[in-house]
Amino acid sequence: MRKLVYTGFMSLDGVVDSPGGGPGEEHRSGGWVFKDLEFVEEAWSLKGEELADTTALMFGRRSYEAFASVWPGSDDHADYRDLPKYVVSSTLPDDALVDGWGPTTILRSTEDVAALKEGEGGAVFIHGSAELARRLSDAGLIDQYNLLMFPVLLGAGKSLFGRADRDKQMLALRESATYSNGIVKLVYDVRR
Repeated sequence: MRKLVYTGFMSLDGVVDSPGGGPGEEHRSGGWVFKDLEFVEEAWSLKGEELADTTALMFGRRSYEAFASVWPGSDDHADYRDLPKYVVSSTLPDDALVDGWGPTTILRSTEDVAALKEGEGGAVFIHGSAELARRLSDAGLIDQYNLLMFPVLLGAGKSLFGRADRDKQMLALRESATYSNGIVKLVYDVRR
């Protein structure tokens, strides 16, 4: 069985919207990951650590379209270039997939994601894709959360976690670290 890991940047009040502030990120505080915060290299070590465990990437449609316009030609993301990619979308046409960015498969439903998890292979990492992550979390499909929490309150924006009334889901802290610039690394396993 494959593990599904959500990885992302989050404000202290749970917002994951527009951390980089690039094209398509209209949040009024877009770019909050890089603005007004001292760069501390070790605070970003989680991203390098994840690469060793990543065997595939998963995106929702909007995140795929945003990342596919930048990551294939980015030297910073060269290690992701040839990895298999999964896009969860009921609307993305097959001819919208980007060439030269590794094999890409469109999954049309949450059930398709559940079937992928039942197959053979290593960890699949979800980047961005807050709406997809909420849907998969509500369906009990996410196994681990790798979060970098930033010392900022944004008030509005997309949240990683839904507000629907649901059964309690317990998490087990696997790893944590704090950095001099206020970033906190939190790695949680979902308890089943």
